[in-house]
Amino acid sequence: MEILLAIITGFLYAAGIYLILRRSLVKLIIGLVLLGNGVNLLLFLTGGLSKGKPPIIPEDAKVISEIYSDPVPQALVLTAIVISFGLQSFAIILIKRAYKLLKTDDLDTLNETDSI
Repeated sequence: MEILLAIITGFLYAAGIYLILRRSLVKLIIGLVLLGNGVNLLLFLTGGLSKGKPPIIPEDAKVISEIYSDPVPQALVLTAIVISFGLQSFAIILIKRAYKLLKTDDLDTLNETDSI
């Protein structure tokens, strides 16, 4: 299962970087979304996968003897999801505003309009 998730993470990274290098602002945002999801999946994989085990260690345990899920990467992923949602919604509004003013989403054209 971890091999499959590692391959999916690599695919998300590759697709995200490919879309970030395109000239369209919409493709740039989609690339950032894919790259952010790849990072979230990578963080989730660092905690290890243990099916059906809670991320809680009993209080009376002196030594961890069973497999358990690490709660820190799970908390980091939840925080990253919230932050990336706010960033993506802000970027979409900025792109909508730029398209409304300039009637284009091409990055080269947007660079040429700096003198206007």
